[in-house]
Amino acid sequence: MAESEIEKNSDRREPSTVVTSSTSQTWDGNRVTRPLDEPAPDALPKVAIDSRSPDYLDDVLKDAELLLKYAAETGIDIAPDIRDPILQASTSRSKAWNEEMAANLLTALTALAAQVNPVTAESLRAIQKVNLLRWEVAVLILALIIGTFSVASFVASGLSSAIRTDIATGNELTVKLTVQLGRLPTTSLPVASAPASNASTPPQSDASPGHAIDVITELQQFASTIRAIDARARQLNWLVCLLPKPNRVPDPFAAIRKNKEAMHTIFELPDGLPNFSQAASDRIRVYQEVRYFAQNILDEVSLAYGAITACVLPVLYALLGTSAYLFRSYKLHIRNKTYIPSFANSARFIIGAIGGAVVGLFNNFSVTQGATMSPLAVAFLVGYAVDVFYTFLDALLQSFIRNTPGPQDAKKPERKKSRAGSGNGREASIPA
Repeated sequence: MAESEIEKNSDRREPSTVVTSSTSQTWDGNRVTRPLDEPAPDALPKVAIDSRSPDYLDDVLKDAELLLKYAAETGIDIAPDIRDPILQASTSRSKAWNEEMAANLLTALTALAAQVNPVTAESLRAIQKVNLLRWEVAVLILALIIGTFSVASFVASGLSSAIRTDIATGNELTVKLTVQLGRLPTTSLPVASAPASNASTPPQSDASPGHAIDVITELQQFASTIRAIDARARQLNWLVCLLPKPNRVPDPFAAIRKNKEAMHTIFELPDGLPNFSQAASDRIRVYQEVRYFAQNILDEVSLAYGAITACVLPVLYALLGTSAYLFRSYKLHIRNKTYIPSFANSARFIIGAIGGAVVGLFNNFSVTQGATMSPLAVAFLVGYAVDVFYTFLDALLQSFIRNTPGPQDAKKPERKKSRAGSGNGREASIPA
């Protein structure tokens, strides 16, 4: 009886065991049960494999969506046969890609790119990232440097021209006063120190009224010229102070600049002009000191600012012209949504700098008959339009080629001589 009951119980358990093993539980390596329809962790689902698309198709879809958005924002009418494949591919990102869908997407992108040309997906992305702030700051700094050197060079050139004119006038007056007054006495003014008194000087008694008027007029003009040279030389010396310290010229009257009485006695004529010869002698001594001071400053300014004007400013103006062209180009491309960064912009700066350096080697450029341009203006044009520089070089090269005699030109005189000799030979042989 007991054995029969055991057999019955075992018969009852076997079906449940079979059902359990055939339904939904399996054992993995960690002795953990999971449903049979759940894939193993290291097994990739078949749907995921089919839904994977090549990377270039994802990029193509992004470009197509960006161009389609641009067309919608700008009011460009896109045909359904172009729009629908893009929208279909966009909604099927998570589904399987097939050959037909990819071909339709590429065909739609080709037609869409042709319709919105010259706008491209690359230009639309570049415009979103463009930042011209650093370029604006760099151009502003460049403009400040150019403005500073240009103003300083202009002022230095004007003051230098005025000083040279005044020195020429002072030299002429020195000669006139020396001729009119004869041998001049020794000066009584110790320059760069307190002046001596002229109260004991005897009055001028041997000058006629007409002669005295001429001498007084020339002395007044001479004193005025000396003051003008001194004032302009001090202003020019301030510009020299912008240069390194060894280039600065010491002021011979620095010790008495703050003494108004001493400065009045040095640079002004004595009251009443009691002695023309003594006044002329004193003014000539002051003029020699002022002229030496001014000429030293002129030499320093000519050397320093001449090099800046001829070598530095043309390059800076060319870079400024390049910046103006690029900013104009950026403005047009950003407005038209066609801006694409390019390494050619950096090359344009290099070409502009080279062109500006070459332009600085020339003095003036003839634009038309009777019209010329300064090197700085040409340097700016070279930076703005590099083709102008190429045209200038080509024209210069052609002028050299035209003026250079070729090998055929050098042989022509020899041929004429040989022909002449052969002719004489024939004539000499005929009588024989």
